[in-house]
Amino acid sequence: MIRKGLKVKVLTGKDKKKEGEVIEIDRANNRAKVKEINMVKKHVKTTKEKKGGIVSKESFIHISNLKLIEEIKKSKKKEVKK
Repeated sequence: MIRKGLKVKVLTGKDKKKEGEVIEIDRANNRAKVKEINMVKKHVKTTKEKKGGIVSKESFIHISNLKLIEEIKKSKKKEVKK
């Protein structure tokens, strides 16, 4: 199961064979955001707090296009002493 913080590899699309870490998951739509993968340009309007312009950011990619590379090792297992 793909979860936040795990390392994945992209199987299809423009970023094929690239690897990255999952930073966000949308379970309702079966999509995930991967760091530095599927970058899109977004036009941001200037506000009082922020300067506007064209910003590059990650977009969601479907979970079926991702392959799990590295799972979190469960180090919290209790050892049985004999």
